[in-house]
Amino acid sequence: MPVVALTLGDAAGIGPELIAKLLSQPHITTGANIVLVGDPWLWQEGQKTAGLTVATQAVASLAEVRARPDQTLPAFLAVDTIRPEQVQRSQALAACGASVLQVLNLCMDGAKRGEVDAICFAPLNKQAMKLGGLQHEDELHHFAEYLGVTGYFCEFNTLGDLWTSRVSSHIPLKDAAAVLSQQRIVEATRLIYLSLQASGTAQPKVAVAAFNPHGGDGGVCGREEIDIIEPAVRELRASGIPVDGPFPADTIFLKAVDGQYQAIVTMYHDQGQIAIKLLGFSKGVTVQGGLPVPITTPAHGTAFDIAGQGVADVNATLNAFRIACRMGAARLQTSNS
Repeated sequence: MPVVALTLGDAAGIGPELIAKLLSQPHITTGANIVLVGDPWLWQEGQKTAGLTVATQAVASLAEVRARPDQTLPAFLAVDTIRPEQVQRSQALAACGASVLQVLNLCMDGAKRGEVDAICFAPLNKQAMKLGGLQHEDELHHFAEYLGVTGYFCEFNTLGDLWTSRVSSHIPLKDAAAVLSQQRIVEATRLIYLSLQASGTAQPKVAVAAFNPHGGDGGVCGREEIDIIEPAVRELRASGIPVDGPFPADTIFLKAVDGQYQAIVTMYHDQGQIAIKLLGFSKGVTVQGGLPVPITTPAHGTAFDIAGQGVADVNATLNAFRIACRMGAARLQTSNS
């Protein structure tokens, strides 16, 4: 089974509670050899908030996890990254962000050594991470640099069988047109197609969204469709990837919900995010695409407004874990073949 590393996320948010709820699910260890990496006091706090007690098996390093004779319990690797007095619930704090970075880096180090096949992290807070030392616009760019990625990478947002990617992400909307290119569209489409296959969809059908209202109205409302997106679609089809478009962004999700497509490539952040979150905010998953190790997380955030109340919904975290298991199993099989 794949080794899947779990993290508790931002200490001031709902992450510790969510991981307690996740690991209390029946038969949770049947799909993965789980190792939870976190501070012991924070793990205890998460269980207390959730009203649960979860048995784990202590390990001294990630190197011990794969060879454990008994994998019916999650492993627990204790770390010391943050103290209780450094945390103020529902606040974005440097100490919390630094703790998140330290734990994620440890898990990625394990992936580099072949000790971890996938990572699923509980929600983090970008402001806290930047206060705590994050030097990039988001965690994905940190992951890519840390793992030595030189090719194309992007976030996928998923809801059940529907995945979305985007050509530009955490940049000002005024800059989205400037970064649009045929090459980026081709790379984003190819990446989501291959990633869906790795997650278990044998022949995914992909739709590409337009950039302008009404798909540009034949050039009257913008020429990005004519000059950039349509040539990218032709190139992709010629390479054998089943892709259609560009479709106006205000209608393409109707086709996808009807089951015509399993993936949509959007041109900028909110073009896909708004639709996905309206369709199922409590179920969506973010997959970090293009990395050498699968990394997933629930698409919602740290939910500071309900932190510590024990009411956080575990469904998105469970979905993120399941995708990590599937992709981790595919990665393990590839490395063993």
